[in-house]
Amino acid sequence: MPLTIELLDKKKHNRSAFVCGNDSLDNYIKKQASQDLKKNVSTIFVLIDSPNVDIIAYYTLSAYTVDVSSLSESFAKTVPRYPLLPATLLGRLAVTKAYQGKGIGELILVDALQRVLEATTQIASLAVVVEAIDDNAVKFYQKYGFLQFKHHTFKLYLPTKLIAENFC
Repeated sequence: MPLTIELLDKKKHNRSAFVCGNDSLDNYIKKQASQDLKKNVSTIFVLIDSPNVDIIAYYTLSAYTVDVSSLSESFAKTVPRYPLLPATLLGRLAVTKAYQGKGIGELILVDALQRVLEATTQIASLAVVVEAIDDNAVKFYQKYGFLQFKHHTFKLYLPTKLIAENFC
């Protein structure tokens, strides 16, 4: 059975069985995700093991702006001095308990980063921003090169330039 990442379809995908162990992430996919998709607040991508339609993992992407003063000095020097710069928010990323520890988090993260990089040919995005849910999530993102914002322990970013260099 092939693993497939596709746009959430509330009529097709089974959201009710998703349990990752974090109530806010579980409730989001079950109760809020389809509304966010419908209202263009975020796009939600789900991983399934086709033809099974149970969601194994998901992530969300949306537009975002970054305050240039919150970036590291070394990175801020390389970007225009506008007060706000375009970015992409990787708002949520979750893997159901049965698939945790099997590389699925990396699989969907890389998919998200590649989608962002591809989109930057049409819509500018300086970086991918994440707001980690806990210390383990911070370590997960740092393993892939994400940098912490100044004064925000759980908020990290990965410049799209580094995505192009390291993930494609």
